Amino acid sequence: MSPRPRTAVVTGASSGIGAATARRLAEAGFHVVLVARRADRLDALAKDLSAAGHSSVVHVLDVTDRAAVDAFATSLAECDVLINNAGGALGLDPVATADPADWRTMYEVNVIGVLNVTQALLPALTASGDGTIVVISSTAGLGTYEGGGGYVAAKHGAHAIAETLRLELNGQPVRIIEIAPGMVKTEEFALTRFRGDTDRAAGVYAGVPEPLTAEDVADTIAWTVTRPSHVNVDLLVLRPRAQASNTKVYREK
Repeated sequence: MSPRPRTAVVTGASSGIGAATARRLAEAGFHVVLVARRADRLDALAKDLSAAGHSSVVHVLDVTDRAAVDAFATSLAECDVLINNAGGALGLDPVATADPADWRTMYEVNVIGVLNVTQALLPALTASGDGTIVVISSTAGLGTYEGGGGYVAAKHGAHAIAETLRLELNGQPVRIIEIAPGMVKTEEFALTRFRGDTDRAAGVYAGVPEPLTAEDVADTIAWTVTRPSHVNVDLLVLRPRAQASNTKVYREK
């Protein structure tokens, strides 16, 4: 008998890095559990994966809804890999005038969402005998920049979860990997941040030669989770060559 395919849960799988990661892990032979709020996008992705001969299943889920997350976890037969990708930014306002509601929303999805799904799936990940938890944080979780206070605080929280889990689960058969991308140009991240303002969203990447793509990050994630079991990539920072830091980006004129 051939061994069962390993199961990977990908949150935020409806677009961007999440969708690209689901595709890449499916190509690597994983049975992929597609998790996000938008059923239509998940269904379209699952259809594409099926057409390519890959195995996947759709679960419509808001990671900030703990009862729903617990029910989802109960429905899974097994889980070997968890990709905590669901997240996002809202606004670029200074601390003095930022909307607390935006900060609360970012904290809920970027921190509490990671906590909810990780807690709910940790028993299955441990029971697998070779589990992997990936937290997709950000370079915002490692440094600050003006106007980014709320998102920076939330991603620092995600970074703290990964670092703390690695200490608390030491000796258990679960790896904790953190991927911290810098400037990634996706279809929705900046557009969501600026609430549909296409000009402001485009301005984020204006003149930047070759920002990272969702596929770049997905390739990196797939590489980390397919290393031998004894190899833990604690923290991997990924930036385009044009970005030296959160505040220094080369732009062509």
